[in-house]
Amino acid sequence: MKDLPVFRPRPLETVQDFIAEVLTNPQVAPETCLRELIPFKDGHYRALFAPAYFVLQPGADAPSKSQWNGLKKKLKRHHPAVFVFKECGAIRNRAGEACLYVDFGFFSV
Repeated sequence: MKDLPVFRPRPLETVQDFIAEVLTNPQVAPETCLRELIPFKDGHYRALFAPAYFVLQPGADAPSKSQWNGLKKKLKRHHPAVFVFKECGAIRNRAGEACLYVDFGFFSV
């Protein structure tokens, strides 16, 4: 297993603005789907967002692998120094709301 890169922490407000913009899907709603941003001690972040960000195919109850990959590519297009973790999925936020999550960090270089 490869070691994770070293992350450079950024001001929380800057990261929140960045991920809120990325997690806006004009096909769904003009506002962001971001629900919560969790910073970690190693400098990476977890974004919890509304499942409504993804437009699901009829009969699907979860985003497809292709949709997740599209989100990861969108993150990288918005900031070339972003590292996106492979693992992503569903979780509940502190309020008990069903959310999806993606973890990411910014390279220290």
